[in-house]
Amino acid sequence: MTEVRFPNNEVDQLLLNAQLRDELEPYMDESVELVDASQMSTEEENHFLQAMLCWERSPVIPISQWFEPELQLPHPDTLSDRNLSKVMWDALERLAEQRIYLQCTDHLSDRQLYCVLFRDILPTTEKKLNLPQNNLIWKLVDLESNPEIWLTYYASDQERQQWEFESNGLAPAQLDKPNSRNLPEPF
Repeated sequence: MTEVRFPNNEVDQLLLNAQLRDELEPYMDESVELVDASQMSTEEENHFLQAMLCWERSPVIPISQWFEPELQLPHPDTLSDRNLSKVMWDALERLAEQRIYLQCTDHLSDRQLYCVLFRDILPTTEKKLNLPQNNLIWKLVDLESNPEIWLTYYASDQERQQWEFESNGLAPAQLDKPNSRNLPEPF
């Protein structure tokens, strides 16, 4: 897909808007009507339409295939702890190059995190959107998926109090994260 340059003047914006609408015509359905374009400037609408077009045309492929060559990791059982950590950090850097970021990993050992990369993240199919502002954030734990771990390692004091109020229970003791990591982050 070619990158659309967004012009500065209103006439060019309107021409681009017509072009984008024409290209989106085969994909139009009732969901488009849910967006009130009258609340956007023509330039904002063009960015929105470009994002829609990118979504419609983007392939759904395993994350491992987002890379050239494909990102393949050795089976965890074949690596020593030292080699596993190096391969894991290299993979995390490569993921960040594709704007894929992991959060809430500090409760896992390097081996556990590597297994998540190997078993869960790389084989997962996702839309590969070619939009510079699009990041894929992979949060490994949250309040819904695992309240015990979330409350123990990641929840703020306010979140813990809110949980206790809503659940009428006592939050688990707050502990230091066993594996504090400085993972790549979106900028």
